[in-house]
Amino acid sequence: MTSDLLPPTPGPQMTSDLRPQTSLRCPRPPAEALRGLRICFITGTLGQGGAERQLFYMLRALHAAGATLRVLCLTQGEFWEEPIRALGVPVTWVGRNSSRLGRLWRIVKEINRDRPDLIQSSHFYTNLYAVVAGRVLGLREVGAIRADVFNELKENHPLFGRLCLSGPRWLAVNSQVGLRNAASKGVKPAQCLFLPNVVDTDHFTPATRQQTGTTRLLFAGRLAKEKRADLFLDVLAETRRMSPMTVQGVVAGDGPLLRALQERAGQLGLLPTGVEFRRSVSDMAALYREVDILVLTSDWEGTPNVILEAGASGLPVVATRAGGAPDVVRDGETGFLCDCGGVPGLTSTVLRLIGDGELRSRMGGQGRRFVEEGHASLRLAQFLAEIYRRVLA
Repeated sequence: MTSDLLPPTPGPQMTSDLRPQTSLRCPRPPAEALRGLRICFITGTLGQGGAERQLFYMLRALHAAGATLRVLCLTQGEFWEEPIRALGVPVTWVGRNSSRLGRLWRIVKEINRDRPDLIQSSHFYTNLYAVVAGRVLGLREVGAIRADVFNELKENHPLFGRLCLSGPRWLAVNSQVGLRNAASKGVKPAQCLFLPNVVDTDHFTPATRQQTGTTRLLFAGRLAKEKRADLFLDVLAETRRMSPMTVQGVVAGDGPLLRALQERAGQLGLLPTGVEFRRSVSDMAALYREVDILVLTSDWEGTPNVILEAGASGLPVVATRAGGAPDVVRDGETGFLCDCGGVPGLTSTVLRLIGDGELRSRMGGQGRRFVEEGHASLRLAQFLAEIYRRVLA
């Protein structure tokens, strides 16, 4: 490390709800504090997911501040790889070996070849790679919690999942529910570093929406079980049946349930004009400008990027109370929260917004202000500098 990076001052004390009591102020400007810091990120994928977008934002902020970065990825040739390379950050594929042990050996060799100041995992399931590499090489590591902990543990082998949670000396957590659930599983609050998701508010901007007589509802996310796109289709069908106005839906995303969801849409009479499936959307900002309401129907989440992006784009949100969604939807102000799995509640809430254009506009404006104040990507260097100050103190 090239400088007196971050003085060893005590970290922020944690309150009962696990929020840092400080405002994340750095002792020196973030760019000065981060200059010369060497970080190796380990990521499971670079596909079009929320964790991958947040990784890109982190790399961009750190690179602009003068940090030296590299990325080790278990996959290759995915969406974010080229944008990351365009920043000047090298990306190395370390997933050629199908066994975890073989991948770990490759990761350790790569990190040892160009030793960083710290190793950071960007997915929960890559935490153990960071932990073992850090212990073997005598480096500090930061793990990641990207969802609600409970489902992250459920999605992994019991022993592997537990080690991914308990192994890292530090964990970057993107939601308050993740902080609470980690503590309930025995993780010490002092090990957890709150790193809120951010949005590029220069890229995601509100649009002037013309009154056309048609209201468009958006589902955006991976077409996997926990996202409940099937529930979105049910709500869309009910809304179209009950609304005197024309209502259409857009499903943006890809995943293992695509074909089943298309079949479900046909059974509900939504095809060909009621819903549009867009498998790969390279510019989500343009899509948010085409629609009127974001509907999130997940059973579990971390901090949903789509809610923040929609808010930055001036859209009202109807969301289930899944994971960190209540942290980023101010119920009755920037959108509405509903119980998970409830078609009637979601439908009635969507109908209320469809029938009140002034309410949609007001909520969209409040959502934009909420994102600008707490989740703009311009603040990310400040967040990261405080985290690394604690880790390297």
